[in-house]
Amino acid sequence: MKTEQQYFEESMPISDYMDGMTQLKESSLAIYEAFKVPQDDFIAKLKTSGLHILAITEDWCGDAMLNNPIIRKVAEAADLEMRTALRDADTELIDRHLTNGGRAIPIYLLLNGAGEIVAKWGPRAPQLQQMVEEARAGLPQKDDPAFEEAQKELYKNLLEQYTSDAKLWTYVYEDFKKRVTEALA
Repeated sequence: MKTEQQYFEESMPISDYMDGMTQLKESSLAIYEAFKVPQDDFIAKLKTSGLHILAITEDWCGDAMLNNPIIRKVAEAADLEMRTALRDADTELIDRHLTNGGRAIPIYLLLNGAGEIVAKWGPRAPQLQQMVEEARAGLPQKDDPAFEEAQKELYKNLLEQYTSDAKLWTYVYEDFKKRVTEALA
């Protein structure tokens, strides 16, 4: 069985991954270009941490479209190497890091120099989770003929919000910062 460090070593850099995206690329790159990393103690702490980041992701995922560029900017600001493992290419990795029993992505594993997991974050900031749950609560029942169309519209609206609402980007940054800061304490 491969370790998380072995997955990291075999994975592609986040920049190559994002450059090669075939879905949601334009939106993900727009967030990357627009998001400004706050200049705070967190980045300084990360710079001396000796950590590196493995993202478990896929380019069809709206949450990955939002989170990957933000976490990438954090990694770049802190001079941390960040690589990406595709969830569906080898499910053994994601199956070690399930969210409520599911293969939710993206998941970010922060590894130390020995390849041990120091922190894990994802797939969503709590405020985004609440927003998604509230939106889903308004959907018709799954057996309703209108369900599929309503769900498509919901996902379209969420993607638009994810791409345009900088407040949502701050939620991602702040929750990631909180989780990692707690792990490093």
